[in-house]
Amino acid sequence: MPLKPFALLLTLLLTLPSGLARSAESLTVYAAASLTNALNEVLEAFSQTHSTAVIANYAASSTLARQIAQGAPADIYVSANLQWMDYLAEAGLLADDSRRTLLGNQLVLVTASNSSMATVNLDQHWDLVASLGDSRLAVGDPDHVPAGRYAKQALQWLNLWSVAEPLLARANNVRGALALVERGEAPLGIVYRSDATSARVRVVATFAAQSHSPIEYPAAIVRNADSPQVRALLTFLGTSEAADIFRRYGFEVR
Repeated sequence: MPLKPFALLLTLLLTLPSGLARSAESLTVYAAASLTNALNEVLEAFSQTHSTAVIANYAASSTLARQIAQGAPADIYVSANLQWMDYLAEAGLLADDSRRTLLGNQLVLVTASNSSMATVNLDQHWDLVASLGDSRLAVGDPDHVPAGRYAKQALQWLNLWSVAEPLLARANNVRGALALVERGEAPLGIVYRSDATSARVRVVATFAAQSHSPIEYPAAIVRNADSPQVRALLTFLGTSEAADIFRRYGFEVR
């Protein structure tokens, strides 16, 4: 299928050396992997009314934050939790008065869309071992991926962490965990509801909000990248037009 013009532009820009990309007066957004589909559409909408090109770089929030701390050429950072934004703030790497919380999300348990698994009752009596059979539970790595950290908190709240920990299939980011379930390599996975809306999976349970820290997506401008063009993009991420797109992909707008 031919790439849309915006998708093609993103692909081409991502292959350019950072200095060359910046010389073309492009902006670079480092964003959590769970934002991929929704943010691509938001950036495409931004491109309809702004001449500035935007490069989107998606990965685990922890990976991106460390890259920024090491001098990666990001203009805006959007994290899937507060911790990694705090990490950059404490290092003095965020522009003054630019930080804001854009979105929220829910944590869900998913199975492949063609799975015969019934709805799961998430309580302390859930037989996780029986549900998994001889396979594993797909999650973002709890050691550094926000979705994995939320999953660990939820399983601890259910008193199931000691059972689950040795059965985890740890992915580099939440999209990796989602892919394991889509391909049938794991019968169950813990991901964000927004991930489930655009994948070949089916939600079998939603974790209680009180079982984990609030899922929030803060955004901020990286210090030394502050400019009217960057401010315009950050402002656009909070517009009603962007909000409509984010909601369609399953996010909660703050």
